[in-house]
Amino acid sequence: MTQPGSAGQTRIAQLLTEHRDDVLGRWVAAVAGTVRGRITERELRHESEELYGLLVRQAADGPAGTAADELRSMLADLSRSRARQGFTPSETAVSVFALKQALFSLLEEKADVDADAKTYREFVLFSSVLDDLGLHTFETFAAAREQVIADQAESLLELSTPVVKLWDGIVAVPLIGTLDSARTQVVMESLLQTLVDTGSRYAVIDITGVAAVDTEVAQHLLKTVVAARLMGAECVISGIRPQIAHTIVTLGIEFADIVTKATLADALAHVLRQSGVQIISGGQA
Repeated sequence: MTQPGSAGQTRIAQLLTEHRDDVLGRWVAAVAGTVRGRITERELRHESEELYGLLVRQAADGPAGTAADELRSMLADLSRSRARQGFTPSETAVSVFALKQALFSLLEEKADVDADAKTYREFVLFSSVLDDLGLHTFETFAAAREQVIADQAESLLELSTPVVKLWDGIVAVPLIGTLDSARTQVVMESLLQTLVDTGSRYAVIDITGVAAVDTEVAQHLLKTVVAARLMGAECVISGIRPQIAHTIVTLGIEFADIVTKATLADALAHVLRQSGVQIISGGQA
């Protein structure tokens, strides 16, 4: 049996060369119908022409030729680009698979002229090459999409753990949601960097928006406080609600000499007094 890329594929390479404009036009039209105008026809045709040229070379030279490596490399770049642009896997893979239908349509039209049984056998073998390339495209797309999602998650994580300046020498980290190892690392890095940048001596870690505190969360908080102390800053933990206080006592978690306050306002008032700022209530003259 003739293998893909062998001399038996020269007929397919010949058809692709002789009917280049016809097959290419059908291919571009099929792909354009799936991308729904998200890339221009000019860009699409330019990409398709490059792929087409490499496919013709691979059909003639076989998988051992340089065209095969260039083709896979180009498809990988195309897949990564489509993933960043928000295309679906199907919309990306059709850039390869649509060529089969375009070529098959040509063979059907030429069935009474010069498309014999051998040509159809070669077409089947060429189709297996396209299937392999389509799978490569899909796998590269999936990997690129996962990376895009990971990058977005990291960006959201950084946005969800802001360090804000409350007063001269006082910063705060308002935490909302779940606190895990990855997020704690971001909190610690952001807090320490802000302490260095601002020269702050006090930091308030507000956990009012944290849904629950367990042993792991408590350990993360303690590590952050210790790290801040190594930088010469003192931390106050605020937002200790009754339910969280009960959980901490039940778990037997010790916060040692760490100052804790019920609200962010209480924590701010405490660190202001520690800073030597005199607080005068609004009712006083």
